[in-house]
Amino acid sequence: MASVPKPGFRLVVTREWRWMLRDRVMPILVLGVPLLAVIVLTAVFSHQVMRGLGVVVVDDDRTPTAATFIESVAASPTLAIVARPADLSAAARAIRSGEAGAAVYIPANFERDLQAGRRPQVTAFYNQQALTAAGVASQGLSDALHAAASHVAAAGHSAPSRHRIGTLAVEQIALTNPERNYAQYLVRALLPVVLHIVVAISAGYAVGSEFRRRSLRAWLACAGGNPITALAGKLTPLFILFIGMMGVLTLVIEGVFGIPFRGDLPMMLVAALLFLIAYLALGALLQLVTRELATGLALTGLIVSPAFGFAGVGFPVIGMNSFAQYFGALLPLRWYMSMLFGQAACGLPVQASAQPFAALACLAALFVILAVWRLHAIQPTARSARTLERGPEDPALPQRDFGGVFATEWRRVLSNRSVFSTLMLAPLIYGIYYPQPYLTQILHEVPVAVVDNDLTHLSQDIVQALDASGTVRVAVRAQTLEEARAALQRGKVFAILGIPPGTERDVLKGDIAHLPFYADATYLLIFKATAAGVASAVATLSADLTSLGARSEGSLAKASLASASPADILIQPIFNPTGGYASYIVPAAFVLIIQQTLLMGVAMLTVGGLAAYRPLPTVIGRAVAHLTLSLPALALFLVVLPRVYGFSTLGQTPALFALAAPFILATSFLGQAAGAWFKQRETAVLLFLATSIPQLFVVGFAWPREAIPAPVLTASRIFPSDFAIDGLLRVNQMGADLNEVWPDWRGLWLMTLVYFILAWLSARWLQGRRTYG
Repeated sequence: MASVPKPGFRLVVTREWRWMLRDRVMPILVLGVPLLAVIVLTAVFSHQVMRGLGVVVVDDDRTPTAATFIESVAASPTLAIVARPADLSAAARAIRSGEAGAAVYIPANFERDLQAGRRPQVTAFYNQQALTAAGVASQGLSDALHAAASHVAAAGHSAPSRHRIGTLAVEQIALTNPERNYAQYLVRALLPVVLHIVVAISAGYAVGSEFRRRSLRAWLACAGGNPITALAGKLTPLFILFIGMMGVLTLVIEGVFGIPFRGDLPMMLVAALLFLIAYLALGALLQLVTRELATGLALTGLIVSPAFGFAGVGFPVIGMNSFAQYFGALLPLRWYMSMLFGQAACGLPVQASAQPFAALACLAALFVILAVWRLHAIQPTARSARTLERGPEDPALPQRDFGGVFATEWRRVLSNRSVFSTLMLAPLIYGIYYPQPYLTQILHEVPVAVVDNDLTHLSQDIVQALDASGTVRVAVRAQTLEEARAALQRGKVFAILGIPPGTERDVLKGDIAHLPFYADATYLLIFKATAAGVASAVATLSADLTSLGARSEGSLAKASLASASPADILIQPIFNPTGGYASYIVPAAFVLIIQQTLLMGVAMLTVGGLAAYRPLPTVIGRAVAHLTLSLPALALFLVVLPRVYGFSTLGQTPALFALAAPFILATSFLGQAAGAWFKQRETAVLLFLATSIPQLFVVGFAWPREAIPAPVLTASRIFPSDFAIDGLLRVNQMGADLNEVWPDWRGLWLMTLVYFILAWLSARWLQGRRTYG
């Protein structure tokens, strides 16, 4: 006679393994989604260097000198001239429509004024709404146009004279990530971000299923009534699987992308284990608090999905408002990412990562204790509770006509707590909560160190110019470079400016004095802001030195400037001119939030929903109901919140809603088509939530389309957000009209048609399944 298994840890683990192997969703969630994310992100960032950013050129001079400047732009490895419009209006239309990301304007009489020493101006405009591509475009334009100006001067078009006084030049030296590879930074950050979402919702699904389809009482009985044993046994299979997934991610980062690991390996291994424990416990805790699977998953998603911003990955922690800093400190991801970049990327000493390690360990312990305590608290109710497989929460009679289906769908949304929360409440919460890390927009007073080995009046002027810039502030006055680097490793400063001996002497002799600028280029946003702030402060001081003793508008000052640079190169950002990070990322995220919440809500209503007698009016009536139900969210995200947060709102409301209508309809039809194939409502939440981060990067906004392989761009059009983000942002933030976003509008209507057909076919299949079996 077979012996009865003894209650304990082993029995709980065995029970969990068997359930995971039988369940249809868990293998997809635990293995399929992370591997899909790895494949997608690997494909997106396979071209790590951005090339071929589109530029249009307006040449009103049409001389050999103007041709020299145009050829220099065409020769840039990061730029490509895509058109030669006749005027600036046509150039602006090309930027608004997405044909180009930048424009160069060469005025009439440019060559004549250059030869006369009048220092004519060449203006380059670049679209800073797409912040990532904007940095590459502005650098490429600056390098190309300044190279052309130097070539023209050397060829004798300008008669340079000896400088009365020298100038200062900043030499940038990246201590880490010397290639300034933004793809490497994002890949190292994004793969753990995707994994932490999957870990939390997988744990939530495993625990929440005990309240939904399994038996809480049986689970605790297998553990012998011990909540510690019950929780540890349930989460151990997931823990083992995700350890393996962390190994896969490490192989991808180091093997596929060639990103080296520079830090302490044992410390990061322990940190990775704590990271997994923390999010497994958090996912379980939220289910034990809500005791309802769909609600717990939605709450988990609300916490983990925006963690990308709160962890300081998108926008640096030092630039966040107080709420974002304090809330982010409660997320294990914040501390794990701090350790990951400190150890893996920068190779900091172990003691430099001691604080984030301790914080991560404390959070992991806290979430474990709270989850065990909560399971112990509900244990008495589990002894008498029965777990039943619940049917639809909103039974509704099938409707034959469009009007009846429309009205029924409204009632179903308003009466279903989970769906109502997803479609109506979640957008409001996300609209307030999601933008918080980014609302300061730009970095101010980034701390830097100065190593002054000159100790002259000029070096004091350099320090004062840095403090007066507003972008940086001198936080450390180090005696040696080693002392400054120690401050950099401790996180007290983010860059170091050296002032070598003899700097003032070289300037007085009329030479160029070089100032070495050392910085950590791991966090590229901090690096770029700091480098730009230092360069601007030094350039201003250098210009003052060049015109010393002359009135700023006088002929002597102008002659000095003309001898230093024969052409005035103006690099001018347009659309989001201040370079605000919130203005860049939040409007795109708003569109993705609308899509994700609508997909989850529609799919949940389709599972076990209307047993349609006539699929055609049902599919159309439901979609129109979803369109009207989405109007508050559309108004909030496209009209109200952009004005509240101070984003650019150049678009006309009718054009916005003309684009939004096919976007909502296509999303509704997609949700209906997908939901017909799900057996459980929470499947929609699990899968759509888990794939949210990869979706943001395949649409060609956060990472430019020019750097994404064409097959990936084609595959990204599975989701309506691809066309919607591009079109709605160009209308709302850049003032484009419908003609200028015609490809996006046409694409959305084509997707509406395709997904309508799929939803109709799925509804017919669903009807047949319920009728015959």
